[in-house]
Formats: sequence, C-alpha cells, structure tokens
Amino acid sequence: MAKKQPINIIQLVNQEGCFDLQFRKDVKYNRPNSPAYYRWKAQFAIAEPVQKKDLLESIKKILKCGRVHIGKNQARYSVQDAEELKKAIIPYFKQHYLFDTKQKDFELWADGVEIIYKNKRKILSSWEKADFEKLIEIQKSIKKYKEKPRQTKWAAIAEELLKTLLKEKK
Repeated sequence: MAKKQPINIIQLVNQEGCFDLQFRKDVKYNRPNSPAYYRWKAQFAIAEPVQKKDLLESIKKILKCGRVHIGKNQARYSVQDAEELKKAIIPYFKQHYLFDTKQKDFELWADGVEIIYKNKRKILSSWEKADFEKLIEIQKSIKKYKEKPRQTKWAAIAEELLKTLLKEKK
C-alpha cells in the first residue's frame, strides 16, 4: 500500500496561492434604487482543477477556516473573513516562510489585512486618512509581485474617496 504524502501547503501556495487586496463596489439590487457601496476586501485563495477538491478540503481542515467552492471545472479554497485572515492565515504564513516574491506579496497583503481588520464594521468615511492611504499604496505595491496583475477596477474611486476624507478631516 502506498504511503500517503503529507500536504505541502507552502509549496502549493508558492505555485497556486493568491493573496488578494481589492477596493470593491457592491450593488444592493434588492434595495430601492439599487444603492452602491464601496469597501476594502482581502482574501487568500488557492485554485486547483476540480479533481483536487479533496486536497483543498484537507487544507481547509489544517488551517481551520475558509471555504471550498466548485465552479467552471475549478475547485477553489478561499478565506475572505477578516477575522479568519488575521487569526489563522497570517499567523500560519508568518510561521511557515514562503519563497521570494510570494513572501513579499504576503507581507504587504498582511499589512493590508491588519488595516481592514482594525476598521471592520466602520463606514469608509470614518476611517483614518492614513489607513486608507496605506491600503491604496499597498494595493499598488502588490502588483509588482503578481504574475498576472489584474487591473484595479475601482482604484480611481478609492483615490477620490481619499481626497474627500482629506477635506472632511481638515
């Protein structure tokens, strides 16, 4: 009988993991006039072919957080809850060192998670200007560590909101 190999989470994350920081627009279609809300969101994710769903379920058990989703022939493990990111994911990757650019990506992202966690349940207009500014800076800096950086869809809105915060705080 073949011996089952232990899961090398670090190797998998170095190859397939993603530390994502976004400024997002959410539209509440079920409310009158479909109001839009903006927010900062962080997530950690690993995507694999659907055949490796069990591997991702095992990682979920090891890290004790997150969810596994199946869609478009892909299995995806993700952690999006700020509390889980701060209390499970960040400590794990501070204890288990990643390689080169992935480690730098993680460190910047972890700083962003700390800011989001500190400001959770606060409306954006009540955030400290420095926190908002730092997240914009982190989001820009993270791009250089990504293989395929995505266009930041709502970055201009984040910059405008920061200008508004600067005016209101004076």
